[in-house]
Formats: sequence, structure tokens, C-alpha cells
Amino acid sequence: MKRIVILGSTGSIGESTLDIVRKFPDRFSVLGLTAATNDQKLEHQIRLFRPKVVALSSECAARQLRRRLGKHPVDILSGEQGLCAVASLPESDLVISAIVGGAGLLPTMAALRAGRAVALANKEPMVMAGELMQREAHRQGIRIFPIDSEHSAIFQSMEGHRLCDVRRIVLTASGGPFWDWTREELAHATPDQALQHPNWKMGAKITVDSATLMNKGLEVIEARWLFDMTPDRIDMVIHRESIIHSLVEYCDGSVIAQLGHPDMRTPIAYALNYPERVPLLPQPLDLGKIGTLTFSPPDFERFPCPKLAYAALEHGGALAPALNAANEVAVQAFLERGLPFLHIPTVIEDTMQSCTHRSPTSIEEALAVDRWARTHASAIAKRYLT
Repeated sequence: MKRIVILGSTGSIGESTLDIVRKFPDRFSVLGLTAATNDQKLEHQIRLFRPKVVALSSECAARQLRRRLGKHPVDILSGEQGLCAVASLPESDLVISAIVGGAGLLPTMAALRAGRAVALANKEPMVMAGELMQREAHRQGIRIFPIDSEHSAIFQSMEGHRLCDVRRIVLTASGGPFWDWTREELAHATPDQALQHPNWKMGAKITVDSATLMNKGLEVIEARWLFDMTPDRIDMVIHRESIIHSLVEYCDGSVIAQLGHPDMRTPIAYALNYPERVPLLPQPLDLGKIGTLTFSPPDFERFPCPKLAYAALEHGGALAPALNAANEVAVQAFLERGLPFLHIPTVIEDTMQSCTHRSPTSIEEALAVDRWARTHASAIAKRYLT
């Protein structure tokens, strides 16, 4: 029986993980859960999965949950300290890190420092402090398992092979809802339109990232640290059908890929039960029925965000955490405050060009860059609000 902790249990990854736990109660049990403010959904999960301890970012939400649960046998913590306490529970066998955005960095690092194996679903901590996270994982003698469908595909395609034989990795991208839009059409894109992803059902932030292709840019940075790959060996290709989830090319010209329906439960289950596979019994992949798989190069003129991510890796310093923070600010401004879609990369690029911080040597320094970049990006975004 594997005892798991889910950071961000009320989001789409958290709910998919709990769906797997529910189907395989003989394999997995829930030790701890965390959420931001959704105390009602967390209450439902507590009653169904009976974790030992939970935490909410919001103290107000935690108080409401304590009042409703009364004498229910669960410890309810709150705030950043509460999230980190749940992340580092000594009884856990695996921590699923699925908190959206940079807010996931400290709890994920707390899990690593406690010697807990981590299955990483959110890209942002690795973008902000990938080198520091891998250094801590190596020091503790533990692994960071990827849950992102693309990185899980690379992980699976590299199993049993030597890293020195890898020529390059290729991340696939659906292209999002705007792939065939002109720049004139993109100038008038609305949040509702951006949230209509053609293949995947995801949270708002990551869905907008898919629309700008920043999701792929963040994945490039994450892949650099997850697989110890230099940026020139990380490529991307647009694959609209989202059937091939990524590819690995070897020095002899062989290319190995992982295919499957666009369902996040597959990479989650692989990380949960590695090295064994869980019999999810999904709908079989019928390539004959699908008929055609298409590919095209990315268009960095219409979608410049991935190019900014490559630049962050090339120039180093604190550009990666600055890029991540600026992107979060710009996406939120687009969703809530009327920032035009085409100005999302403008805010990010301006923030990167203004960043003079040195490369973070500690989590505290990474968080300092994050705070500076958020303040700067907020000021830049205000110039373009409609």
C-alpha cells in the first residue's frame, strides 16, 4: 500500500489522482491533502478518502472547514507552514505536487528536504529553481518523477536507455485554440475563447499558457533540469491531435515515442505506481480510426513565448524565475483585467529585459526574484489594460 500526499488536491490533477486512488484502494491510500481556498471540495475529499492531515492556504477557509467537520478525525492546518508540514509528512511514500504556479515551490521543496519522493505535475517550481531542486533530490537520494504528459512521455521513452545515447528530445504541442488564427484575430482574442482547448481539460492558467504556447516554453525549461539536457537538444513540434505526447531521438537515428489518448490519468498512474503500470483499461488507441497524425514547426512570430523561454535558458541568471512570475501576472491580467492577449509576451519580455538579479543560489533568492518580477510585471501590464 503506497501512502500518498496530494498538494493541490482540488485542481484537475488532484481530482484525477484521487480518481485513480478510488479505483485502486488496495494499492494507494491518502495520507494528506492540500488546497488553496476551496474548503467545500476539500471537505468532500476528506469525507471520502479520510486523510490524516490537510491544509488550506487560507486561514479563513481552514476555520470554516474546522467548524463544519467538528470532531472528524483529521488535523486541519493552514497557511504556508501548513502546506509545507503536509508536504513533509514522514509517513508518506510519494508527494504529488500539483499546486498551480510559483506557490508550489516551497511545499515541493519541503517534500524534497524531508526525503520524500515527488511526482511533479506543476512546471513552475522546476522553472524557478530546477537546479536547486535536483541538487536537493540527489542529496536525499530520491527521484523527481514527471507527471506532465510530455515529460512523462520522455521519461517513459528513455527508460532502459543510456542518457549519453540521446541526441535530442522533442516536445509535442497541440498548438492550443488559436493555432490557425492570424495576428489580427489574436489581437481580439478573449479569455473565454482562450479557455476552449481543443484536446485537454485543464485549469484556467495552464489553458491560457497553452494558447500562448508559453506552456511549451515552461516545459523546455523543466526538461532541461529533469533530463539534464542542454537547450540545443530540446526541440518542439506542433502536433494537433495530441496523440504522440513526446519523442526521444537517439544517436543511431532511432526515435522512440509514447502515444495515447489525451488523458492525464495515464502519466499520473505511471508516476504513482512506478515501475509497475496500473490497469486503467482506457479506450484502446485505434490508429486506424484516427487515420492521420499531423506535425508542423512552431511559429515564433505569432507565438513568441517559447522563444523567450529559450532565451531565459541561454542567458541564464535569474531570467527563468523572472519569466515565470511575469507570465503568471500577465495571464491573470488577461483573464481578469483586460490585458490584450498579444501583450502577454510583451509584459514577460519587458520584465526579463529589466531583470538584473544574479542566478539564485537558494530558494530564498529565487523567491526574491519572483517577488520583484511580479511587482515589475504588474506595473508593465497596467499600461496595456483595456
